[in-house]
Amino acid sequence: MKFRFLIENKTEKKGILAEHGLSIYIEARGKKILFDAGETNLFAANAAKMKVDLSDVDFAVVSHGHSDHTGGFPMFHHINPTAPIYIHRNALRVSYGTEGGPLGSGGVLDKESCGIAWSDKELKELADQLLFTDGPVTITEDIKITGTVPVPEDFKPTEYFYHYEGEDLVVDDMSHEQCLVIREPEGLYIFSGCSHRGVLNALQAGKNMFPGERVAVLVAGMHLYAASKEDRQRVIDEVVAENMDQIMPVHCTGIDAICELRARLGDKCTVVTAGDEYLV
Repeated sequence: MKFRFLIENKTEKKGILAEHGLSIYIEARGKKILFDAGETNLFAANAAKMKVDLSDVDFAVVSHGHSDHTGGFPMFHHINPTAPIYIHRNALRVSYGTEGGPLGSGGVLDKESCGIAWSDKELKELADQLLFTDGPVTITEDIKITGTVPVPEDFKPTEYFYHYEGEDLVVDDMSHEQCLVIREPEGLYIFSGCSHRGVLNALQAGKNMFPGERVAVLVAGMHLYAASKEDRQRVIDEVVAENMDQIMPVHCTGIDAICELRARLGDKCTVVTAGDEYLV
């Protein structure tokens, strides 16, 4: 397996630019895959510099319906107008984030949507490529998409994202979040964009795709940057207990969580930057 980070929040590579977002190019099991496409067209510029030919991509996966993971797909369409793009059926919701906490607790709704920012023209151009998911999807016997990441009955979504149902503004349950899972001889590779439904639930969703298989590598935005110290420590403890070969905390994980994972796991935790390439 080979995967390259076209977009990440940080970079250390000359000529490669970073932005708040995520995009990963993956070669595995005879398939070429694009997982997310960043906030802008920058993923394509970085791909060209990294000699990644996006026109050869077999299919793409949208982790969830936020702009920092989907902004580049109209450009992807112009480069590759035929590759299927697997996107959850709820991902096109018009959603909003907040500043300062949840609404009702001092938070203020953002003026601009944090959801997918495609224009009507771009959506029409993309329409023939979009394959809408809900439950699990099998691409091949070794490559699957989780569909909606299942959560326990007592799970409460983070009250930082909202969408309208009619005229009512309600908490976004992030049901449009999904993971890509690839089985290799050494175990499962799980790719999660932001883990808004909890990175532990994302891990379990990945394992559910291949019962009995161990997780070898987790590549995930863990969305722990705003978590309390207690919650962050609890999640890190459970992630470490999985005893994976490699963890790559990316994007929205937060610098505190990344540093703690690195301190706990040493070389088993890789701090990723845009332009990085991994051959495993």
